[in-house]
Order: sequence, then C-alpha cells, then structure tokens
Amino acid sequence: MSIHFTKSYQRVFGTFPLQGEGLRRAVEHAVDAGYRAFDTAQMYRNEADTGKALASSGLRRDEFCLTTKVLIENFDASRFVPSVEESLRKLRVDRVDVLLVHWPPGDGNVRPSLEQLQRSLELGLASNIGISNYNSAMMREARAIVDAPLATNQVEFHPLLNQDKLLATAAETGIPLSAYCSVARGKVFDYPVLAEIGNAYGRTVGQVVLRWIVQKGVVPVTMSTNPVNIRANFDIMDFSLSDDDMSRIDELTKTGYRIVNKSIVPFAPEWD
Repeated sequence: MSIHFTKSYQRVFGTFPLQGEGLRRAVEHAVDAGYRAFDTAQMYRNEADTGKALASSGLRRDEFCLTTKVLIENFDASRFVPSVEESLRKLRVDRVDVLLVHWPPGDGNVRPSLEQLQRSLELGLASNIGISNYNSAMMREARAIVDAPLATNQVEFHPLLNQDKLLATAAETGIPLSAYCSVARGKVFDYPVLAEIGNAYGRTVGQVVLRWIVQKGVVPVTMSTNPVNIRANFDIMDFSLSDDDMSRIDELTKTGYRIVNKSIVPFAPEWD
C-alpha cells in the first residue's frame, strides 16, 4: 500500500510555487493544521527552502512524509542518481519517502527513466517510488517495467475534468492517483452547484471539492498561504458526500477544463 494512502497521509501539502519565508510560514501553518505529508520537486526550485522549513517545523523525521520529483533534464543515466542525491542534500534528509519522475520523457520512451527510478530505490535514496503525469498507456507500461510497487501517479484531478479512464487504469494497475490542481486553480468557485452543496453540509466549496476527490479514492495535494484555508483544506475527513451529491459533482467533469495542456507544457503526453 502506498504511503500516501495510509491514514496519516491522506492529504498532502504542496509547496509550488512558494519559496523563502513565504514557504516557511505556509509549512508552519500546515503543520499546525495537522498536515504530515509535503510535496516538492526539482522543477519547483524550492527543495532547499522546503528542507529548511521542515527542519524548523518541530517535526521529527519519522513524523512526516516527503515527496520530490526528478526533472526531465536529469533523466539521463549519468545525471539521475546524482540529481536525487543533490535533492536529498537540499531537503536535509537521508532519503525521501516518495520519489517520482515528474513527467514522461518527450519521446515517450519511459523505460530509461523508470530504470533509474528503480535504481534510486535500490540505492536507498527513497522509500517509495512513483510517476507523475502519465497517461493510461504509460501507467501500464510503468507497471510492466518496474519491479517495485508504484506509490502513485500524480496528475491533474478536479471536478471540471473527466479522469474516469485514469481512475479505471489506477484500479487495473494498482497504481493510486494523487491530485494536483485540486481546485482547478480557483475555477471551481465559479460553479454555484458546489456552493449549494457546501451550504447543505456547512462546508466551503474547497472542502466539498477535496472531499469529492477523496471519495474518488484519490489523494489531494493542496497549497495555500492562508492559515484559515490551510486548516479548511485539511479538515475534510469528518464528513461524507451523499451518492447524489457525488453524482451532481460528477456532472461538472463534462466541462472538460484541462489546465496543464501542451500550450503550457509542450512535452506533455497525449492525455486520455
């Protein structure tokens, strides 16, 4: 079972695009709210700040889960492991709990980077490994290539985008999904049905959306610098949405609003 799906790590605090003092304060608020899982990446250029923030958080190393991701530019066999070792130095840890390849390579050949990912696991640089931004075909390929369990496929996941095919592939391959852009960068707040559902439960739109994600079997990765919002994003495990309300939210996936497309990330794969 993925560490992300253990009871303590059902919600992950994301650090992008925070840096410096802003990141330190956000992590402090996240820890106070109850977060014990944190997400960063080489691409975010904030691993050192994340490491510093966690070191000053008061948490023991065994009290938090830390995820980072390897940049495409470091996928070459000569650079992959050294880049992970550099990430560990910046993060001030001996190993990360979850190490992901951040994107599939532009040429679609996932094997070399996955082999380096597994090598990093075997070298003890990570406790768990996984993937990010893989489509269904690539998930199946990864499952066939990597001998170790894959902790997650971190993908764009929110109520305005239908990811049923990826959910089905997650069930088929045993690779759980985790969600970035969980509130569609604020776009979900434009939909009155979510506010209506929230009012019925005494919850915010953000909490309704995150609870929908959780009930889909997906781990939400959320980021905020507002202490009130950080706590609200964490406090989503003490209520459940009805089947009817889940279906009403499911209808919004027909919107087809995808944030991370080829106009933003030219090397993004062909999405399902």
